[in-house]
Parts: sequence; C-alpha cells; structure tokens
Amino acid sequence: MFNKIKAIAFCGILLAANYSAFSQAVPATAPVSAPNGWHLLDKGKDGFSGISVNKAYSELLKGKKGTTVTVAVIDSGVDTLHEDLTQVLWRNPKEKPGNGKDDDKNGYADDVYGWNFLGGKDGRSVGKDTEEAQRLYKKLKAQPSVAPKDTALFSKLKAKYEEPAVANRAKLKDFQESYEGIIWADSLLHSGLKKDTIKGTDLETFRSSDQQIENARVGLLSLLKGNKMMDISIDQFRDEFGEYVQSLKGSVDAVDSPLVNYRANIVKDNYADFSDRFYGNKDVMAKFAFHGTHVSGIIGAKRDNGIGIDGVADNVKIMMVRAVPDGDEHDKDIALAIRYAVDNGAKVISMSFGKGYSPEKQWVDDAIRYAEKKNVLLVHAAGNDSKNIDVEDNFPNPMYLSDGKRATNMITVGASGDPTNGGLTAKFSNYGKNNVDVFAPGVKIYSTIPGGNTYGNANGTSMAAPVVSGIAALIMEHYPKLKPAQVIDILVKSCYKPEGTVTKPGTDEQIAFSELCRSGGIVNAYEALKLAATYK
Repeated sequence: MFNKIKAIAFCGILLAANYSAFSQAVPATAPVSAPNGWHLLDKGKDGFSGISVNKAYSELLKGKKGTTVTVAVIDSGVDTLHEDLTQVLWRNPKEKPGNGKDDDKNGYADDVYGWNFLGGKDGRSVGKDTEEAQRLYKKLKAQPSVAPKDTALFSKLKAKYEEPAVANRAKLKDFQESYEGIIWADSLLHSGLKKDTIKGTDLETFRSSDQQIENARVGLLSLLKGNKMMDISIDQFRDEFGEYVQSLKGSVDAVDSPLVNYRANIVKDNYADFSDRFYGNKDVMAKFAFHGTHVSGIIGAKRDNGIGIDGVADNVKIMMVRAVPDGDEHDKDIALAIRYAVDNGAKVISMSFGKGYSPEKQWVDDAIRYAEKKNVLLVHAAGNDSKNIDVEDNFPNPMYLSDGKRATNMITVGASGDPTNGGLTAKFSNYGKNNVDVFAPGVKIYSTIPGGNTYGNANGTSMAAPVVSGIAALIMEHYPKLKPAQVIDILVKSCYKPEGTVTKPGTDEQIAFSELCRSGGIVNAYEALKLAATYK
C-alpha cells in the first residue's frame, strides 16, 4: 500500500483546484532491489537475506522425497484453477465432486477443496465485513447503560472511533475531490497513450502537446515517484487511493451510521450457538481470493515446473478453509475452520489474519487446544501495525484464557526484509520479545495471484507466516515423527541472528533483533533441516 498521507498532501494541493496545478517532478535513480523470489535465497551464496531453502534442496535434500504434508490455509479463498497451484491443492478423497451430497458424512457437502465458512446456502459469500472493535463499540453504545466491567473497554472504543471521526468528517470532502482529480487524470492519460496498462515508467517517456494531458502526466508521475509506486499501474494507484478515501468514509460511518451485519445477511447461522456449526458452502474461491491465493503459492506452488514461482515446500497439499473476509474475522468461523482443518488431516495450519479484540476467544482457544491434542501446528501472522504485541493485544494468540497456559503448538511470525528493499525489519511488522517467536521474509514477496495464471508482489506478516508454514511442512515431510512443539523449537533455535542493530518497526530507533522476538532472528530452512536431523 502506498504512503497515503504523502499522496493525499500532493493531491489536495495539486488536484483539487480544477485538476490542473501539477508541478514538475525530478527523475529519480531506481535503487537496486531484491529479485522476485528473493525470500528463497541464501545470504552467503546469493547475497540476499532469504531463508536458504534453495540451498537446502540442492545440498541437503537432493534425491530425497519426503511424505506428503497437508497444509490448511485459513484465509480469503484460493484460485483453484491457477496453473501453479492445481497440482498441489488438497482434494477430499471421500467426497464426490458436484453431486450435492455429503459423501463423507462430515457435515459439509461437496467440500472437495476445503470449506467456505463465509458462504450461504444460496451460493453467495461474505466479502466485506466490519472491524471487531466497531462491532463491540456499537453493541455497547446501544445498551441503556454500560456494565461496570465494560466501562474501560467502552471508553477505549469511544476514543478509537469518535475522536478520529471528528477529524475525518472535516477533511473527507477535500479528499473525495482529490480522488475525482485522480480519476480525471487517469482517464486523460489512457486516451493520450492509448494503452490499457500504464505505469510510471510509461509516463517518464511520454509527452503530449495537449496541455491537459501533459498536466495529468506530470502530476501522476510526481505522485507515483513520491510514493515509490513506479512499478504499479496508474489504475492500481487510482484504486488504492480510492480505498483510502473509503477508509476515511468508513471512519465517519463507524460512528454515524448503523452497523451492517454482512455475515448474518448471508450465512444465516445462529452465531451465538457454537453447536450450530454446519453452515457455509463449498465455494472456496468466491470472488475474494487474492490474499489466500498469494499465501498458498508462498507455501507450496509447484516447484521446478518451469512456470511461475517455486513454493517453499515441495510435497504439500493445500487445503483452503475460507473464514477471513475483507474486515475482521469472526471467532466462531475461525474456531470451526481450525477444527475442520484438523479433522480433515491438516498437519500445519497457516493463519494470516488477526484483530485486536476477541469476544469469543474461548471458542478459538478450545479449537487451538483441540489441534494441540491432535499434534497439529498453527502458524500465525503477528500483524502489520508496527506495534509491540507484548503490551497490545493481537488475536488469536497462544495464551489460553481459562488457565493462562501457553499453547505448545502455535508460532507467531513477524516480517523481515532485505537491505535492498528497506532493511532487515519490515517497517510495518508487529513485534514482541515474548509474543513473537520468529521473523520471516514478508517484503516484496512474489507469488501466485488469482485470475489468468498471474503473479505479483505483496507485503505483510501475511506473507511471512506462510514462509514459516512452508518450512514447517518441509521439516515434517522429512521428519514426520516430530511433534509441533519440536518443530517450533527447531525453527526458533535455527534462526539467523543478525549482529548489531536493526530498525525498530514504525520508528527510526535502532535496537537489537533480540528485542523484537523470542528467537532474536529470521527463520532459515537450511539450518532448520540440519537441526531437525538431530532430533528424535
């Protein structure tokens, strides 16, 4: 995502006034950047701070084939037709596709590739949803009086929503006008260049005798350079700016408008009754599969097939369990998604989602404990708020509500980068000396994206978690008797521990990596496999 504040400052000045007052940008020299797939590389051999998995295949695993490991991805959906994923997707061996029957009697009819807990019986699927904090705010605000036990929470939620809404109401109109200016410039440039896809590099070489088109070119080029988005299309820039304007509107609506229950309108279960669990539909692709498709490719895109990318693990089956909307997930869906994955043979569950509040945490805890008893490893993304989750909540987490004990089968992952793409720590990553276990590559990660067998980059701890899921699966392929706690121990102890200091996410402060996570380092597949060989 681009630097929205900088973009808005430019647009408010340059676009709102009749869309013509653009300034000239100074061309910048493109920095050396890490190549696509840098996260698979080795620092010593290749010069990039990846996980050394390619080195592991060539030096440790050559000629070896492990057992197949099923990895469940609890996410937004997956492109089941993608060329680099079709061969690695899990298929339910007991289910006959398309007959509308629950052949395996597990309660989920036609669950061939997994299950969609955000689906309705009519075939629709939940796309957008609200924040959990907003749901709690509206619930408490609607009460005649707030219970004493909820007073502190309600005060915190009021500060979260009501104070920003005041500021955002004041600026929303200007930002909407700026967005209209970007749309205007985008349209003019498409007519001037007569191309479907226009990137910043095209704007550098193009010139127009039409003054309006030239103004549009100079202005958008300035914005793309200023936000370091020269490698994306102007249409994508337009769309991302539009998303930011929508987020401002959402901030205002969170206070001023009634809460929309997107899930209830489609899923139609009794949410309060956990025993009402056989809801949803078979559509694991839906229309919202970008995130889950990207995550799935990182874990296990078919290696060495001459197309696309290589996943981390070479002998996995990806089971998609759709439970994550565009918004905060619901605890019931996550708890049932974990149980579904466990019951259908997953040994690793990759979870690239999270939120700051968990009103039904006990349901999720019970599911994590169920996975723990069944020897299933859970890999969770730490989050992208540049915050210390030792002091600020992030859910789900491994701390059981009932007894305060820590789950032995859950690992939490922060995001690292490379010096060529911003440094060893991702500026957005959450961290925590106690509650984040390891870091893994999560900046400019190239993977599968849905629609037309395409590929692209994405950033986030959402990308770092599947890197760890892939390494964990690779360890289990070759050492299938290891327990989740042992795999976590291996991942933690085999980390590459950077010397000196690194940048604390969200700041300019320099600190030791050991202050950011329990391991004090970045996962390394090569070292993990060497260490795994010594475990019994």
